[in-house]
Amino acid sequence: MKRSTINEIMAAADDLIRHHGFTLPPFAYWTPDEFRARTDARRIVEARMGWDITDYGQGDFDALGLFLFTLRNGSLADLQRGRGMVYAEKLLISRQDQISPMHTHVIKSEDIINRGGATMVIELFGSDDDGNCASDRGGVVLCDGIERAYAPGEKLKFAPGESITLMPGDWHAFWGEGGDVLIGEVSTVNDDITDNIFREPIGRFAEIDEDVAPTHLLVSDYDTWLPV
Repeated sequence: MKRSTINEIMAAADDLIRHHGFTLPPFAYWTPDEFRARTDARRIVEARMGWDITDYGQGDFDALGLFLFTLRNGSLADLQRGRGMVYAEKLLISRQDQISPMHTHVIKSEDIINRGGATMVIELFGSDDDGNCASDRGGVVLCDGIERAYAPGEKLKFAPGESITLMPGDWHAFWGEGGDVLIGEVSTVNDDITDNIFREPIGRFAEIDEDVAPTHLLVSDYDTWLPV
């Protein structure tokens, strides 16, 4: 993805988030120079909180992509101990007909909430005995606290305010129907580097063409743009 495109997506996402009554935290608006100058941002970097825009390495963001902002994130060590900061929260934007591809998680359980906009569609499959996506298996999820069985490949639809709880092994893809959707994610500790298991062999992060300077850093920029 071109950095200029990423900058444009950030600006549009911030407008949509504000339109639905949310405001991003102060660190969202730091410039790269401000971020580099901070001596108190270690926890933000370690938890990989911040902007995340991906085309899954496929070069077609409008068709296969996702906007995310990680608002808060705990630590795997706390999760393993069973106490401490064991949770994470994100805002996502799924554009109309923009696929976030079929995947599951090994560790993370998550609530996916339609925070506003159009209809959120989630396609679901269960796992086979080896944990792979099973075309012939469904499962059971919670939708706003109510158990709901799903058939393999069933597409569940969620209006603003509605939500679904997904557990490890629930394979899912999602997109906006009829317009763009602001999505909330509340989960256990999030690890986007190792805990996204895709059905197809694709990448999690975008490859970036630095055609202009970044407005704000992505979480995938931290390792190369920030001092060790």
